[in-house]
Amino acid sequence: MSLATIVLIGLIFFALVVFSRTITIVPQKSAFIVERLGKYAGTLEAGFHILIPFLDRIAYRHTLKEQALDVIPQTCITKDNISVQVDGILYLQVVDPRKASYGINDYQFASSQLAQTTMRSVIGTMELDKTFEERQTINSTIVDAVDKASDPWGVKVTRYEIKNIEPPVSIKDAMEKQMRAEREKRALIAQSEGDKQAKINRAEGEKQEAIKKSEGEMQRRINEAEGRGREIERVAEATSIGLIRIAQAINQEGGINAVNLRVAEQYISEFGNLAKTTNSLIIPSNFADIAGLIASAMTVVKDNKESKKG
Repeated sequence: MSLATIVLIGLIFFALVVFSRTITIVPQKSAFIVERLGKYAGTLEAGFHILIPFLDRIAYRHTLKEQALDVIPQTCITKDNISVQVDGILYLQVVDPRKASYGINDYQFASSQLAQTTMRSVIGTMELDKTFEERQTINSTIVDAVDKASDPWGVKVTRYEIKNIEPPVSIKDAMEKQMRAEREKRALIAQSEGDKQAKINRAEGEKQEAIKKSEGEMQRRINEAEGRGREIERVAEATSIGLIRIAQAINQEGGINAVNLRVAEQYISEFGNLAKTTNSLIIPSNFADIAGLIASAMTVVKDNKESKKG
């Protein structure tokens, strides 16, 4: 191989190295920090870029996507002096690549540590029961504290979520017993309320039943009274009509004779019944003069009739 060939190969290799250092392609949602002779020269956003060979270099590469950092479990002491293990997830996003490069050595580690210390401070102001109820308050407090501290780092903290709060086993057993007792208490209260309501319903039903029975009895008596009244009224009307017709019959031709005959029949019949029902019988002195008795009775009827006409 001649010297010219070796030189040519060397020039081609050098050209490839220079080209590789000159051409830079930045992916979407990424940012590259360029330094020129060790000093910040600019921020490259997504796209095609050309650098000055041997003078410019890419010092930092940042993703602009939202990042999720796992905050490792740590021991926190509550206000009522109970140790709990708490872990969570911190969500953040680089908004200023230059500050993220030169503002702090490792913004992810710093944000995670700051979230842990803030969590211990917040948990220390609450009792154990409140830590389960106030998760949203704890999350908001940690986000505010870390976001404020990370502003010089060019990082925006979007949210924080507590994953688990683990109390000691003894405390957990006590809490389970307490919850069991509370559930049994609620069950007994609910049962007693049900029994109370059932008794009230039964009493109300018996009351309504008694009212309905009394109303029915009152209506029955009213109906019976009205029935008896109508019966008496009808009997009176029938008696009145019968008497009117008897009077009309007497005034007709032969009516007096018919009345004589009817009176005689009733007299004999009643006298015979009297004889059947008693051992002692008083016979009137003029018993044989039945015709005279009838004539006397009819004389009274006739005098009555004539007095009405007069």
